[in-house]
Amino acid sequence: MPRAGSPPGSRGTALLALWLALAGSLGGGQHYDYYGWQPESLPHGRFYGREPQCLDIPPDMQLCRDVGYKRMRLPNLLEHETMAEAKQQAGSWVPLLAKQCHTDTQLFLCSLFAPVCLDRPVYPCRSLCEVVRDSCAPVMESYGFPWPEMLHCGKFPSDHELCIAVQFGNSKATPPPVSKICTQCEMEHKADGMMEQMCSSDFVVKMRIKEMTEENGERRLVAAQKKKVLKLGPLKRKDTKKMVLHMRNAGACPCPQLDSLSGSFLVMGRKVGGRLLLLAIYPWQKHNKEMKFAVKFMFSYPCPLYHPLLYGAGQH
Repeated sequence: MPRAGSPPGSRGTALLALWLALAGSLGGGQHYDYYGWQPESLPHGRFYGREPQCLDIPPDMQLCRDVGYKRMRLPNLLEHETMAEAKQQAGSWVPLLAKQCHTDTQLFLCSLFAPVCLDRPVYPCRSLCEVVRDSCAPVMESYGFPWPEMLHCGKFPSDHELCIAVQFGNSKATPPPVSKICTQCEMEHKADGMMEQMCSSDFVVKMRIKEMTEENGERRLVAAQKKKVLKLGPLKRKDTKKMVLHMRNAGACPCPQLDSLSGSFLVMGRKVGGRLLLLAIYPWQKHNKEMKFAVKFMFSYPCPLYHPLLYGAGQH
């Protein structure tokens, strides 16, 4: 069966072409066929726990509210059976869109979290998954997150089957421009943004940097002995006594904050596999009102009840 693809063009035109192609292939009935292509992990017939329905994509589903169509299928293709669950899980991927790692990131994710409402489920093609993964996985790894098993590209259909193909971007992974600022060095300028970063981080520390080295595509920051731990999280005494922070995938990108190591820094990070990963770094500015507010009230900020995938959103 054919791919549900279209040549590059405007998002609205491409989505209309996608809709017409799928509608022609699937027919116009009102009842869903449960027996289309299904992932290997769900091989036996009906994989929905409840009757599928078409619903409007809610305005507060930030990931997909402007994807190019207005109605979605629920349960979705990740087995989220309620809109509340779909919105919460989709929210954890919103920050990845801001990283612009590939132009088809939204198309790929929304085909799963908010699939277009048709007579049967239509999955993204394996090639679409692969190109988004190859472009975006390095960004996720910078924050200590692997590409998740639920998005394992081998689960999706090959291009000769009915599926959603690459629409708006290159069929090859998008290499990050050398001049792009390191992800860890993209700063929030408002207190709310900083506090969301603090929610996302295991630890927050005010410190000086003793030395910085580069090796195997990452930077290694050694903290000076004197430091102030503002949020301890899972850190042990040995972690704080001789603190070494690792910046993944940051060997070639610029980080203006680290052009000079003089002065103090506000750093946030996660502990992953025994290593401390740097997620964000700010020059310490004692007269910066936004920073002072964020540090003072970070523990009273209403952090999400779920763990964020990247800054600003969450995942179970």
